[in-house]
Amino acid sequence: MAFPEFFSRVPPITLRDPLAELLGAADGGLIEYRFADAVKLAGHSCPTVAGAWLTSVRALRALYGEEIPVRGNIAVSLHEPVDAGVAGVIASVATLLTGAAGEGGFKGLGGQHVRRGLLRFGVSGSLGMTFSRLDTNATVNGIFRPNSIAADPRLGELLPAVVHGSATPAERKLFGELWQDRVKRILIDHGDDPAVVELRVFQG
Repeated sequence: MAFPEFFSRVPPITLRDPLAELLGAADGGLIEYRFADAVKLAGHSCPTVAGAWLTSVRALRALYGEEIPVRGNIAVSLHEPVDAGVAGVIASVATLLTGAAGEGGFKGLGGQHVRRGLLRFGVSGSLGMTFSRLDTNATVNGIFRPNSIAADPRLGELLPAVVHGSATPAERKLFGELWQDRVKRILIDHGDDPAVVELRVFQG
């Protein structure tokens, strides 16, 4: 499977999953996640997936500092209802990295490693996504603000033909390249930009 070259330049994140360690799925429970994993999960690469990845990764690093984040030890809440816009896509990326799941999630093993109920939608009080450590109650609120990274104006010109199936192969190829160029700029050029992902840290 060939992904755009810049995928490999997005910094990965390593998490420790005690459940994976217990069940012998990963040595020491250590699992490395890459942006390509989020793309495989979502089935596509777009600014929403990129923003969910960036927000989740930066929130986890803010919560854990120099420690390895613990998957399954984080609750996630979204301001938007589950059926609003792209809330489901955003949440799926957060679940990939944190393990937090809704009512259909893992019920636990001997009362431990419960993932069900750690993901909530329609939570008032803050915008974007909020990540909370279960052991310390430390909380990070992350808001993705992509508007400062404008799309190439040619995308808007190409979109009608692409959607209606009248675009030429060259036009479709250009559309995809321009689409991924914005994703690249979000992840590579603005990966640490506080104006693109705004974080607010609250100690437990």
